[in-house]
Amino acid sequence: MGLWIALICCIALSGFFSATETAFSASSRIKLKTMEGEQKPRAALALRLLEEYDSLLTAVLVGNNVVNIVGTAMATVLCTRLLASEDTGATVASIAMTVVVLFVGEVGPKTLAKQQPERFAMAVSPAVRVIMRVLTPVDWLFSLWRRLLSHLVKAEPEEPQIEEELKTMIDEAQTEGDIEAEEGELLRSAIEFNDQNAEDIMTPRVDVTAVEDTATVEEVAEIFRSTYFSRIPVYHEDLDHIVGTLHEKDFYKMTHSGETQITRIMKEPVFAPASLPISSLLKQFRTSKTHQIILLDEFGGTDGIVTLEDVLEELVGEIYDEHDEVNEEIIRNADGSCLVDGGMQLEELLERLNLEKTYDADTVGGWVGEMVQKVPELGDAFQVAGYRFEVMEMDGFRVTRVRMEKAAQEDAAPREAEPAEEKD
Repeated sequence: MGLWIALICCIALSGFFSATETAFSASSRIKLKTMEGEQKPRAALALRLLEEYDSLLTAVLVGNNVVNIVGTAMATVLCTRLLASEDTGATVASIAMTVVVLFVGEVGPKTLAKQQPERFAMAVSPAVRVIMRVLTPVDWLFSLWRRLLSHLVKAEPEEPQIEEELKTMIDEAQTEGDIEAEEGELLRSAIEFNDQNAEDIMTPRVDVTAVEDTATVEEVAEIFRSTYFSRIPVYHEDLDHIVGTLHEKDFYKMTHSGETQITRIMKEPVFAPASLPISSLLKQFRTSKTHQIILLDEFGGTDGIVTLEDVLEELVGEIYDEHDEVNEEIIRNADGSCLVDGGMQLEELLERLNLEKTYDADTVGGWVGEMVQKVPELGDAFQVAGYRFEVMEMDGFRVTRVRMEKAAQEDAAPREAEPAEEKD
């Protein structure tokens, strides 16, 4: 009778060790850290054990193998006594223990532990801690073995992929319905927020509306009326010498009081390098208490301007007010082709086409020049990854509209256009 009780205990311990291994390997550290109330002490203990995962795993595996071996030996003795034959008893015991251990000691406990790994890990943490302390000498021997193996087989250091893991977690949460599509998009935008620089979201110099410091009140008022802008840069002689920012509210308030010199109305401009990450740019907006920053290139010239709204749009998407003209970057035609805005970010277009960005240009218009290897003209065309691109509209030397369509099979043979090689 004693052997039967010992055998049942071995099978139960086998299930305990198997479930413990699965629970700790599947537990989320984030969930354990956020536990509150009565569960917090057990969660803290489980986290401490996870910090010693190698020792924990050694204790669990040693315990599991010991009880399985001892259980098999007891089963062999019991079957031999019952069947009065050593060969038959050993065979029956081996088959019976294999089935029992698989169902009761492995698959069943691991399946249950996988459903709520954090809860199970917290429940067994005190017992696991005791087992780890008891098996400390054994763990020391295995630590030497692990160290020897690490010298024999040197693993290459892996770069942390925290950002990609977070994106995967968001995708899974969105698929399972835990978060809405809009929430998932906002979280992804927040993760990618620091991947862009100010120059990626700025209004480029050629599109900047500014006034000279010698402009009359009537001229400035006309610009405010025609553009609906609330802030306009003021320059001296040329755009490389921005001397101030003119606010619409200040302009009308002071001109109503009789002021005629816009240099007495404008505010001091705020400057930043165009290469500044937009997270740092947002901090500068907060500290300078302004909504418009002048961006400078590496030579100190004006590269463009950026507003607080431009930064926020990287998080929440496009923000339109009553006077904004909605300009879709990609317009689909009835024949299946698309018209692409030349100012669209190239990375965004390539992402939609599932292509990697291996080009120097930042916008679609700049990409066209890189691909045709000259100043673009109307009708210039090239092919990339089975798509044909053709210049449809231009504003001076700027490409403003590109037609994109699937390349015909008879046109697929010519070699795709390649960007010009950089000269030494």
